[in-house]
Amino acid sequence: MSNQNRPVIFFDGVCGLCNGFVDFVISQDKEKIFLFSPLQSDYAANHLSPQYTKDLTSVVLLIDGEILSKTNAVLRVMEELGGAWKLLTLSRHLPLSFRNRIYDMVASNRYRIFGKKETCRLPTEDERQRFLI
Repeated sequence: MSNQNRPVIFFDGVCGLCNGFVDFVISQDKEKIFLFSPLQSDYAANHLSPQYTKDLTSVVLLIDGEILSKTNAVLRVMEELGGAWKLLTLSRHLPLSFRNRIYDMVASNRYRIFGKKETCRLPTEDERQRFLI
């Protein structure tokens, strides 16, 4: 699968929670379908509208030409990971406004709870081919 056709997870590169999410996806993504890019990167600036790159409060997923954010992005990632993670997509039956209100509460407190790094996450040597900067 070429990089052009692979889903890309955009994340706040300095957020401890976001980096934890990326680490989780990398550990669970046995087929290595996902690529990753910090929202602060040139790649993100060239592939997303400023509404996503200026406001770093949401994980963004670019998949099949569609842009998903917040809970829709996270749930689609879980769906793509498959297995037991796919069960989390049952929460799609909850109203989007409710799901995203909870997401926004966590996002607005994420630096305080999970920490903030000085610089964006640096991929390991093994991960480097999956990161778009």
